Amino acid sequence: MARKKIKRPWLDYLVYVVVRILVFTVQSMSIAQSYALARGLAWLMYSVDRRHREVGLENLRQAYGDGMTEAERDAVVRGVYRHFCMMLMEIFHTPKRIRLDNYRQFIKLAGHGPILDRMLDGEPMILLTGHYGNWEIAGYLFGLFGFPTWSVARTLDNPYLERYLRSFRESTGQQMIPKAGGYDQIVEVLETNRTLSMLADQDAGPRGLFVDFFGRPASTHKAIALLAIEHNAPVVVGVARRVGPGFRYEMRCSQIIEPGEFTGGADDARLLTQRYTSALEELIRQDPTQYLWLHRRWKHQPAPRKKASRPETARTEVAAG
Repeated sequence: MARKKIKRPWLDYLVYVVVRILVFTVQSMSIAQSYALARGLAWLMYSVDRRHREVGLENLRQAYGDGMTEAERDAVVRGVYRHFCMMLMEIFHTPKRIRLDNYRQFIKLAGHGPILDRMLDGEPMILLTGHYGNWEIAGYLFGLFGFPTWSVARTLDNPYLERYLRSFRESTGQQMIPKAGGYDQIVEVLETNRTLSMLADQDAGPRGLFVDFFGRPASTHKAIALLAIEHNAPVVVGVARRVGPGFRYEMRCSQIIEPGEFTGGADDARLLTQRYTSALEELIRQDPTQYLWLHRRWKHQPAPRKKASRPETARTEVAAG
């Protein structure tokens, strides 16, 4: 039986105060100074966070096999810590630095014409990315352009931090939908021809849909494919990839998957899920140091099926996720 989490409001508030002090301190620094702090923080985390460090190394063994030496795997994991600490600093700086009149100093757009056309035409759409590059910047920038998205995310356990993070995410018009209990809002977004944004690279547990990811079965949530098919919403795969030096990203639309491309068969959800998973893999391979290898992506593996289960729907899958 799961252990009930003990609530300590005073501790939550203390953590929140510490985070606000850190944000204020970083925002008073230059980007170069923030990056120096990030490198030091990354070195410390790599040194003390043995559990996630070993998860990252094992994931790279699974993904690249003999194509990457132990020293190369270690260098990638060090790069992962460094990249995500730098990304954290960039998130702190974003509200005060990136504006409509200067965003080109930080972000280059690639392949977004078809997406903006669909937004202007008022068509439903699902934007997908993974824990790669800077996944927070896309929702911020689309809102800045006047095309707000509705993004699905897990609610933080700390209510003070949740409100603070939400204020950043929604500062340019992006709206957040809780991953738990947000199915009706998700459907409303698609039924009213708006744009839904989701992360699509987390382990979905033993009941997930297993598709190939770096040559190995990976449990993946079925909800995205089921929603896309049910609402005839194109699935757009994209990332914001650091191209440097410094605070420089390329926000790229990699692939648009039309539900109409499929035959209407029972395997459509699997085929669509495999398509976007393969597209994410191709993007990750461009720079593996920008992917969150510290997550146990292959935690669950397929088990022999004993009997056919009842037909799956997007509602049941979202509830399970």
